[in-house]
Amino acid sequence: MGIDMNGVYLVREEILPKSIRKTILAKEMIHRGEVLTVNEAVAKANLSRSAYYKYKDYVFPFFEATRDKIITLSLSIRRQSGVLRDVLGVIAAAEGNVMTVNQGLPMQGTARVDIAVETIYLKGDLQALMDGINRVAGVERLEVIAQS
Repeated sequence: MGIDMNGVYLVREEILPKSIRKTILAKEMIHRGEVLTVNEAVAKANLSRSAYYKYKDYVFPFFEATRDKIITLSLSIRRQSGVLRDVLGVIAAAEGNVMTVNQGLPMQGTARVDIAVETIYLKGDLQALMDGINRVAGVERLEVIAQS
């Protein structure tokens, strides 16, 4: 009948009810170290503890949702020696486990590369990994195209 997506959706924040947005705010304050306790966070967010505990395990930033998953990155890289090696080096340094690499033929000086990466042992978060890959000379485009 319908597509089974395991109940996970990407939703724009502005359409969420206030209690869920306040839960996100409280979790962010805790994560950034702005508060030390849940009590402090919910007080600053003007949220009840019961609402926080009701929603806290169901809302998280997109990149946090990629932990302990296999994500597929799509890159456009310049046709020059060492770019793919350097990208794989960034992934290895972050302790990402490369599962597959698919590289297309270069066209007009660039090639598309899809890399499936297991993130279970990843140092830092996915955004940090992507920032590191984006710093590699020769990487022209990078995006997450899938996660499982």
